[in-house]
Amino acid sequence: MRPRRGRTLLAACCAAWCAAALLTGCGGQAALPSADTARVADLLETDIPEESLAPPATSLTDPTGAPTGAPAASPAPGRRDDLTWPTESGPLSPADRDLIKKVRLATLWEMTIAQEAVQRGASAKVRTISAEIAEQHHGLDVEARELAKRFDIRLPVEPTETQQRWMADISGRSGRDYDVTFVKWLRLAHGQIFGLIGAVRGSTQNTLVRKFAETCNAAVLNHQRLLESTGLTGPESFPSPPPV
Repeated sequence: MRPRRGRTLLAACCAAWCAAALLTGCGGQAALPSADTARVADLLETDIPEESLAPPATSLTDPTGAPTGAPAASPAPGRRDDLTWPTESGPLSPADRDLIKKVRLATLWEMTIAQEAVQRGASAKVRTISAEIAEQHHGLDVEARELAKRFDIRLPVEPTETQQRWMADISGRSGRDYDVTFVKWLRLAHGQIFGLIGAVRGSTQNTLVRKFAETCNAAVLNHQRLLESTGLTGPESFPSPPPV
């Protein structure tokens, strides 16, 4: 499979870590991927479809506060998605904004499936770690939504097609197979976003985003350790290492 190049500035920065997400379905249900297929799945270079984003904030589409349904005004100067925005907490780069969006995107499916695993996990270990993962994702989601409101960032409102296939793959299983599939997809996803968090923490000049990245880093590192502690991770649970 040939990796798909990201079209955003963040994708260019993170190309050293990841390749494009490519999964194929079979018979209406996501097919079990090989280790090679799993390694190229890539959240970081996934473009978020316009229809998957929340409606634009009033301050972006109509600075005069015109009622819903009125013709949208042009965005304020300097607010284009491909530009760095000036804010009271420092410059807000496209990569900064993308981290906030991608954390929200991760939470949309990971918190939901972790809550399911609390009830359906076959082992007590999986049920226990799932509760902690779900709780921490709730906290991350609250922070992401608060930052999005402060900075007028449009957030995703539904998981990507790939994430939905992961959820269906997990939910369609039972017993130990459920646990193994749950751990596989969550560990893979956490390994992918971990590189993005580090890149933003190392580059951001925005103090609020820097603090958020540190919170994300601690949570995602903890989740990786929790998932690995089950003893159910296999080669397909990890993204491919960056080239050297």
